[in-house]
Amino acid sequence: MNTRLTRILASVTFALAVLCGLAFVGTGVTHMLDDGAVCVQTDFWRNASLAPGSLPVGKGVEASSSASRLCQDGPSVGQRAADLGGELPWLLFGSLALLLFSRLLKAVLSQGPFTDAVSQRLSVLGWFVAVGTPLAGLVVGWSQSWLVGSMAPVVGSGPEVAGPQVLVLAGLAALIMGKIMREGVRMREDLEGTI
Repeated sequence: MNTRLTRILASVTFALAVLCGLAFVGTGVTHMLDDGAVCVQTDFWRNASLAPGSLPVGKGVEASSSASRLCQDGPSVGQRAADLGGELPWLLFGSLALLLFSRLLKAVLSQGPFTDAVSQRLSVLGWFVAVGTPLAGLVVGWSQSWLVGSMAPVVGSGPEVAGPQVLVLAGLAALIMGKIMREGVRMREDLEGTI
């Protein structure tokens, strides 16, 4: 096992987790203190043929000619928070996933790859990715849907699940590998006990 490479990877992963965490905090603070317009993309009217000015938008909302981009001048605190809901969940998810992966690599370094601690940390990472991916996607989708609804109240533009949902498969794979590793550790302990 190449411990030097694993040690470097663990350090880089931890540094990336910290950077994502700082980006999460920095984005949240600077965005809430910003007094500019809030804009959102929507595909709700993509196939509609709308005459200029016929879109039912709220006061202070400007719509692009294709009605796919809405901008609110002087947004409310709720609109500014909902705009953050499109960025912050994925930054938080990424930071925590990288932190869990870094802890997994540190367990590999300190105890070896085929130990109970490594299998448990792999399972925790798998559960986090499998459950956290759709949860973050729901928060992003709901935030963007609410923001569109607050600018142009139209029935039928409900929340969606946004983001790379294929990560659920990676989480499930990590869960399966954690279970396989745990059984392998138990078999090795049983074998060592009989010898």
